Amino acid sequence: MVIEKLTLHNFRNYEDETFSFAEGLNVLTGKNAQGKTNCAEAVYYLCTGSSLRIRHDRQLIRHGQPFASASAELHSRYGSVTLQANIFENRRELFVNGNKLTRAVDFLGHMNAVFFSPGELRLIQDGPDERRRFLNLSISQLSREYCTALLRYQKILDQRNNLLKEHDLAVIEDTLPVWDEQLSTYASRIVRKRREFLRQLSPLAAEAHSYLTDGAEELSLGDVGKTEDEEEIRQKLLFDFAQSRERDMRLGFTSVGPHRDDVRITIGGQDARGFSSQGQARTAALSLKLAETEIFRAYAGEPPILILDDVMSELDLARRKKLLSRIGDLQCILTCTHAERLLYGTSCNKIRIKEGKIV
Repeated sequence: MVIEKLTLHNFRNYEDETFSFAEGLNVLTGKNAQGKTNCAEAVYYLCTGSSLRIRHDRQLIRHGQPFASASAELHSRYGSVTLQANIFENRRELFVNGNKLTRAVDFLGHMNAVFFSPGELRLIQDGPDERRRFLNLSISQLSREYCTALLRYQKILDQRNNLLKEHDLAVIEDTLPVWDEQLSTYASRIVRKRREFLRQLSPLAAEAHSYLTDGAEELSLGDVGKTEDEEEIRQKLLFDFAQSRERDMRLGFTSVGPHRDDVRITIGGQDARGFSSQGQARTAALSLKLAETEIFRAYAGEPPILILDDVMSELDLARRKKLLSRIGDLQCILTCTHAERLLYGTSCNKIRIKEGKIV
């Protein structure tokens, strides 16, 4: 899978620019705050329909402009594809090969990407929200079924939580079982997909971590759950929802379910969230991302696009060289301020950016 061209119009600090990418390593270089990360963000947005950096799409629109657009021309094993997103103040339009989509979920899966930046330390050091976000974004690229289940689960969860805030206990007790039946249906699909993904991710992440650390540290993901069919999972979730009903009524929100899941990550047997150093957390997060690329490769039959945003300056010399060796067969978009200091003569397509322009 290779992105050949990226065109940005009023996207972040870009007025009108077209990037041409090569198959291997593409290096976006320039001083800080020139737009390197904005370009990388646009590629990821066209893969997932969302940004890792902002909550509201309108923040992607160049200041003072009515809308922004980003489009990509790519080539995969299935042929050529054109993706486009037009972003307005309160809405957006998504296109595949010029055809406007009626469902955002149909935008997923045409171009796969794995994104890593220093901010991904949150994946290791922050709370469960970050690890669930990682799972959701990754699995959604692989499975529209998962993305659809996630959206429907969230909608029903919101309705259940609104009901729990009602003052009429009789209404709550009569209606909750109805919501629980619906909630468990979508929750079981989410849990099954997450377990499948984690069972694949765990050994791949351990291997990548061993490679980056020369075997000095062992990375492990916690219990990823037994192999169960969807109906078994649904019945257990139904039981959990029923058991937590009184507590949920006191709290005013749903206290169990996949929206509360977490993944325990350990380094050398210790909880990475509480005991890892900055360097350990960075290597662990990078290992998870490298493992993610292998899962995408297995699912799609070709590697994804790897986006490395200002990562090299955060790694020591040995791990920079190991990383460059590891990603040799991927199309990679890498941002940095001084390419010569970080790439050690590695062949690349270098694009210099200054104030939102290619120079």
